[in-house]
Amino acid sequence: MSTHRGACTCCLLLALAVTLAVTRQARGQNGRRVIETGPVESLVLPPPFATKPVASPPAIIGWPKGKTPVAPAGFEVSLFADAFDNPRSIFVLPNGDVLVMESLRQSGSRVILLRDSHKNGVPDRREVFREGLKGAFGMALISNRFYVGNTDAVVIFPYRAGETQITRKAEKVLDLPGGGHYTRNVVVDPAGQKLFVSVGSATNVDEERIDEKDPRRAAILEANLDGTGMRVFASGLRNPVGMDWEPQTKALWAVVNERDLLGDELVPDYLTRIREGAFYGWPYSYFGQNQDPRKKGQRPDLVAKAIKPDYALGSHVAALGLAFYRGSQFPQHYHTGAFIGMHGSWNRSNLVGYKVAFVPFVNGRPAGAMEDFLTGFIANEKTKEVYGRPVGVAVWTDGSLLVADDAAGKVWRVSTKSAR
Repeated sequence: MSTHRGACTCCLLLALAVTLAVTRQARGQNGRRVIETGPVESLVLPPPFATKPVASPPAIIGWPKGKTPVAPAGFEVSLFADAFDNPRSIFVLPNGDVLVMESLRQSGSRVILLRDSHKNGVPDRREVFREGLKGAFGMALISNRFYVGNTDAVVIFPYRAGETQITRKAEKVLDLPGGGHYTRNVVVDPAGQKLFVSVGSATNVDEERIDEKDPRRAAILEANLDGTGMRVFASGLRNPVGMDWEPQTKALWAVVNERDLLGDELVPDYLTRIREGAFYGWPYSYFGQNQDPRKKGQRPDLVAKAIKPDYALGSHVAALGLAFYRGSQFPQHYHTGAFIGMHGSWNRSNLVGYKVAFVPFVNGRPAGAMEDFLTGFIANEKTKEVYGRPVGVAVWTDGSLLVADDAAGKVWRVSTKSAR
């Protein structure tokens, strides 16, 4: 009997400890209750300016020899390739070749091709696939046309399966507003009929009143494959970067970087289904009708029509990469779920992001808490030192996950130990 009481006491203490831990995690500065992640219905956000905005950029120290990021039990992390100049996005060709976009090279963006001829998880051939691009980020392929999202235009190149270089002249198919948030992602719909292009804002919250002059800004655009028939598919998205098609419903989803300078815990970046014709609030409101005080009274009509995004990822995590898992190598838990590359904060008191997160999906919808999947990028919280910063994520043809680390100039590969 005394043993039973002792066990109950231990269980009670354990439950209390867990409750206290959860409570602490849900508390912001000054003891306020804050919930920054998860389904939009569960959010508890502080008022604007509850904490002072800060500038707290990381110090990049690089990865020590032999050290890698950390994945969950049952997985292993290996260096897929390195010596890149700012690798930001990854695209996998049908034959398994991996294209890595070096976006911010001073001499112009270029694409590096990696080929694993021996199918052993280690590339044995490396070529400059294409150079001379301009602030390029997104890549897509449909039939024999290779699309690139330059910062000021979408261009296409003729492509033949298996070639390791593209030397033919680019054809511009769609003009885009340049500068600002420079990343222009490009995806083709599952039916191979339409092109979707993400265009970020030029400002934080358009206090300058310049973004409002161009409806292509802070939006996802739709066009025919030849660039004709362009229209704004969805708007009010401050900086949509990662885009992918949810495998079961074939709906378009995106991760969006929200606005800054409202405090530590505002505004959460988010993952959301992109609804045709929807307005997501920027710059006038966030997460529905939460009005931004810096834009108060300017467009009450747009605030009234702003819809809530689906899933909050946390404030200032800089969610940039998105890939739904379509492989079979990983355990069933990960199938059809979303992997998200979080580049990490520069303007929060404590470093946040700096990881690849995972959101499980069931029946085409988020179904559970966000999970850490690839961590270990932060070297020292107190000194704000980090080894690297993850960006683009892509599922390789063997079902492993590839992660671009732009700060370290590397691409990491995460596979299951059973796949060795």
